[in-house]
Amino acid sequence: MKPIRLSRHAAGYIEKRGFTLSEVEDAIRTTPWEPSELGRLECKKNFAYNNVWNGKEYDTKQVRPIFVEDVGEIVVVTVYTYYF
Repeated sequence: MKPIRLSRHAAGYIEKRGFTLSEVEDAIRTTPWEPSELGRLECKKNFAYNNVWNGKEYDTKQVRPIFVEDVGEIVVVTVYTYYF
């Protein structure tokens, strides 16, 4: 199993977008990968949220990492987070 590393860009958005490293790892390890732009890969996973984000209550948080698979590791370029 390859290690998963957040790029500096992705790590800089943890608080702003509200995701955790464990959610990103879970999404990558447990959901199907799909091709993304620029030869990258992506996947997405819904998590029970039942909390408030930016002043509004949401039941679900979806985490969508964009990443590349290198020989020795998976590098997460960015992570998008959706609340609904």
